[in-house]
Amino acid sequence: MKRYILHTSFNIYHFEAIQWEHSVHKHTYFEIIFILKGQGRHNLNGNSFDYSDGDVFLVGPEDFHDFDIHSLTEFCFIRFNESFLKQQAHDGNTWQQIVETLLYTSSQSRGSIVHDLGEKQKLHHLLQVLESEYQNPESSYFEIIRDNLMRSMMMILARNLLGQNTASIAPNDSVEAILRYIKQHIYQPDFLTIEHLAEVFHYSPAYISIFFKRHTGEPLKQYITKLKMSLIEARLQFSQHTLTEIADEFGFTDESHFCKQFRKYTGNTPTAFRKKRINQA
Repeated sequence: MKRYILHTSFNIYHFEAIQWEHSVHKHTYFEIIFILKGQGRHNLNGNSFDYSDGDVFLVGPEDFHDFDIHSLTEFCFIRFNESFLKQQAHDGNTWQQIVETLLYTSSQSRGSIVHDLGEKQKLHHLLQVLESEYQNPESSYFEIIRDNLMRSMMMILARNLLGQNTASIAPNDSVEAILRYIKQHIYQPDFLTIEHLAEVFHYSPAYISIFFKRHTGEPLKQYITKLKMSLIEARLQFSQHTLTEIADEFGFTDESHFCKQFRKYTGNTPTAFRKKRINQA
């Protein structure tokens, strides 16, 4: 499956299409997708959702998707990666909690985040201002204005997500909550042991594994390993981080431990994997 990359921390892509030109794909960044006009279906993680004027979708790095366009559709994609989010993280816990609620909740079981017409209009007004500012990034205070517009948009999206889907993201006994928790703490291995997850979600260690596999079709440990390795592969392919830096980021005891675990999972050393991908590019 093709994986797209983003070479900057943030950009906006606005276009019209009568036919979708891209195969099913993943990417290394987040996308807020605005449907400004048109109708069709958004195929997301094996599910399919009708779309029409005003709908807004959120797609994360591990989601895979494409579109079936039924009538001329005007799209606007706001694309940003983790480095953009980290720039905002110093401003307090409330913002961080909103980001985590919005971005690290599984997208598999939802379509458009916003249904209320008034909320859609607010978002589209903010989008118009953001696009206008984006045309002149050298202007005074551009980054401050951009960041505050993005915060306002993401807060509105989080408010709508919480309002329409509280049952699926709030209770601790929901598999959605477990998925979100894993994504939030994927860089902290001590938080992802079976024993710790069982304690957080009030299950026995044996039952949480059964519960997770029953609802996702995949063993819990295997899911965590696959998610971690997919993120590491992206680091190796698309960043200049050293092996020591990547090992530290993902909580390995040292570079040797990281290399051993990566080779066990992929059959390649991190260095060989990186060299192979660079040669293929």
